[in-house]
Amino acid sequence: MTNTGDTHAITWQQRFKKARRKRVKAFGKKLTRGLASFLGRQSTVGDAPVLESKHFPFLKSFSSNWEQVLFEAREILKHREAIPAFQEISPDQKRISKGANWRTFILFGFGNRLGMNCKHAPITTRLLEAVPNLQTAWFSILSPGYHIPAHRGVSKGILRAHLGLIIPKEAEKCRMRVGDTINVWHPGEIFVFDDTYEHEVWNDTEEERVILLFDFDRPMRFWGRVVNQTFIALMKHTAFYQEPKKNVKNWEDRFEAATRRANENLEKLSDAD
Repeated sequence: MTNTGDTHAITWQQRFKKARRKRVKAFGKKLTRGLASFLGRQSTVGDAPVLESKHFPFLKSFSSNWEQVLFEAREILKHREAIPAFQEISPDQKRISKGANWRTFILFGFGNRLGMNCKHAPITTRLLEAVPNLQTAWFSILSPGYHIPAHRGVSKGILRAHLGLIIPKEAEKCRMRVGDTINVWHPGEIFVFDDTYEHEVWNDTEEERVILLFDFDRPMRFWGRVVNQTFIALMKHTAFYQEPKKNVKNWEDRFEAATRRANENLEKLSDAD
């Protein structure tokens, strides 16, 4: 027999939680907009939508070793069905990530290394560990024909890098707009942008696009660094961080199980021969 009192209580709790999250999200947006102007002025690398790579000497190691990163990405893609869609990790992304069109294999989240996932990409992990103040990193896998709607990132205190890995032959049809600039990926090439500028992505081809995406702290003056570090510390206590953290662990376990089953099947085939 169903206890209607418990059902009403759960419904009320869910509504309260949803309303609270909505208020926190609205406050967070106001706060980030207010901080953006200050952090932009604190930047020591300018405040353009796309920034010059010369400001970030550590990027050279990615360009020099991109084929090894590509090899590791291809090995991971052999188990693509065990790679989660973005919204399965972060429900806040459900507006821009639909179905299984945008998959993400996460290596680092808010500075934390995901040990089991990183084990599948040791060279990529080593390169990422040399990035000053690394925040997040993942392989970003975009399906043919998919459009990521216009959106903005959370903090101007963080910059984002894209390393081209698997790029459609018709590269010009696979592109990203950041502010008023159009950017096209090429294998082995890397660029840095400020994702608080409105940006969107089109893959108007019949091929998949795969890149390595990673975020790191924007080089700033002292007070900019202090404010940014405080903001990130506060973010870690919100559902925006806590929910994906929980989901990542679940998907990390699933991917590990999938690769283990695949290896066991290969061993059985070898024994049969």
